[in-house]
Amino acid sequence: MNIVILAAGQGKRMHSNLPKVLHPLAGKALVSHVIDTARGLAPQTICLVYGHAGEALRASIDAPDLVWVLQEPQLGTGHAVMQALPHLAAGGSTLVLYGDVPLVQAETLQRLLHAARDALAILTVNLPEPSGYGRIVRDAAGDVRRIVEQKDASVEERAIHEVNTGIVALPTENLADWLGRLSNDNAQREYYLTDIVGMAVAAGVPVRTAQAQAPWEVLGVNSKVQLAELERVAQRRTAERLLEQGVRLADPARIDVRGELVCGRDVFIDINCVFEGRVVLEEAVEIGPSCVLRNAHIGAGSRLAAFSHIDSAVVGPDGVIGPFARLRPGTELAAGVHVGNFVELKNSRFAAQSKANHLAYVGDAVVGSRVNIGAGTITCNYDGANKFQTVIEDDAFIGSDTQLVAPVTVGRGATLGAGTTLTRDAPPDTLTISRARQVSISGWKKPQKVKK
Repeated sequence: MNIVILAAGQGKRMHSNLPKVLHPLAGKALVSHVIDTARGLAPQTICLVYGHAGEALRASIDAPDLVWVLQEPQLGTGHAVMQALPHLAAGGSTLVLYGDVPLVQAETLQRLLHAARDALAILTVNLPEPSGYGRIVRDAAGDVRRIVEQKDASVEERAIHEVNTGIVALPTENLADWLGRLSNDNAQREYYLTDIVGMAVAAGVPVRTAQAQAPWEVLGVNSKVQLAELERVAQRRTAERLLEQGVRLADPARIDVRGELVCGRDVFIDINCVFEGRVVLEEAVEIGPSCVLRNAHIGAGSRLAAFSHIDSAVVGPDGVIGPFARLRPGTELAAGVHVGNFVELKNSRFAAQSKANHLAYVGDAVVGSRVNIGAGTITCNYDGANKFQTVIEDDAFIGSDTQLVAPVTVGRGATLGAGTTLTRDAPPDTLTISRARQVSISGWKKPQKVKK
């Protein structure tokens, strides 16, 4: 089997410098959805026909298994498939897909291919408002006779509600013959792939149809409005799958999954949460409102309070995170770690039961078990050119408003007094204080506001 994906259009109605098929849907380019579906059908060849902004397209799609075919100029869908023809494996069937129709399902395409074993098979759908689509014209017996485009259709033909999605499958041998006989004698002066239907009828080749499961499956994207509509469709379907798996969603209409979300049993997700990349939520995880998680793994029983941001980080079981916490790449938290409001962690490892509950920055650090990091604490890990590591050993207590100037080590069981600036290692089981001498100045008067 061959698959040809048409992705050469400019997409003028998108009003964007980005090629239409690279616009994101659920966190992935439109054409990437189509490529992934095509791969799932295990074809011998996948040809991607490109044209407008082709270099940007090739630079953005990492797909070494694709055969890239340039269409220049763009003279219609039939002309696009002509460009791919020399690259198609002989024999078998060829399936034509579109890079801006991202939600077509593999199961639907399997049914279409089954119908195309000895015939031309067309994927159709019934639309209450078919304007803009080519109409399926049948005879009195119900057999397909031809497809007529909107601009070439009569008044009676425009009243037909069964429309062509553009997705077809047919024997490759027939495709090669019919493409060579296409004409551009029409209103658009283009070579329509749909004209092969009339050729099939004339040759006595059966023309069969398969119906899409739902209209959204075959909707294309030609504008930002249509893109937004399909985004909601994709997110609703994802929410429904999560609900069927047992995830509890505060509102299925207010969740955005822009990648892969894997959930264990009894997970709860509050409103307005965004999941990007691959996110794993283990059993009984609770995600508060307006959290953003990217490439994260959250251990069983952990709770994320509102507005927490987790990026390329790991939270162990029974963790308590947020609100307003930020875990940046390289952060790994063991079991029972607490990270509170306005705490930022970067490239740091926390052992079990340690806490940083308020207003702290910990970067490039290794923190032991049962450590308490007080409010206002920061690790000074960057000297303007290089990063250095801070080590805080088990059972240490870091007082409020402390600066740890890396590289530095706080020994096991050590205590740092509030306001300490630590520039040398703090010995274990010892109180270390670094402060200026306190002075009280008598007779000092506060500045007075000058009247204008």
